[in-house]
Amino acid sequence: MNRNWLALQQLLDSALPIGGFSHSFGLETMVQEEQLTDSRALEAYVQTMLRQSWVTSDAMVIKAVYRDAEDGEWERLWAVERLVHTQRLAAESRSGVEKMGRRLLKLAADMWPDLHWQPVTEAVRGGRCLSTHPMAHGYICWQLGVPLRQAMESYWYTCIVTCMNSALRLMSIGQTEGQRLIARLTPLTDEAWSIAEGLEPEEAYSNMPMAELAMIHHETLYSRLFMS
Repeated sequence: MNRNWLALQQLLDSALPIGGFSHSFGLETMVQEEQLTDSRALEAYVQTMLRQSWVTSDAMVIKAVYRDAEDGEWERLWAVERLVHTQRLAAESRSGVEKMGRRLLKLAADMWPDLHWQPVTEAVRGGRCLSTHPMAHGYICWQLGVPLRQAMESYWYTCIVTCMNSALRLMSIGQTEGQRLIARLTPLTDEAWSIAEGLEPEEAYSNMPMAELAMIHHETLYSRLFMS
């Protein structure tokens, strides 16, 4: 149990080299277009992303891992992953989520070679699994014996921290204010779990049109720091 707890801490390290530092997933566009101008607006944005996208969309892939992997229902799992992924409208964002997932799986296989990677690696080679970030995170947590709720909450935590790290480079907020925002946002995972608990993976949806438009417009920015 202690090994699994410590392994999860390593998985949540913001310095984990999976490419999250290179992606803002539309946040850069919203800052440039002055839709996000201060920490209050940033906090509201993250709250909404949590409730209307990360919980109702990405977390459903993690839930599908815990439901289907134990019984070897791999095609059912890949179908949920594809359902969620095709709801991402921006090509840059789809590419970014896939790159992060593939890097995470490769890194995890090197970190924990004793875990069972064959079902995922074979499905990725065969084009059946997209190896998105939420799928990779969920599969690793499941393999490590992390409970479902903790797997979801840890994923939401990585989303919050990744968003905050991007904001620190894009907005006039300091490290201390960034940590204050993380401390205020992480308790929302209790509410997030209550939403996710009542959804089936096939009911996944996202309701963030402004964020999706920002992700689409990102590739047309005159200058940019991030890949997405």
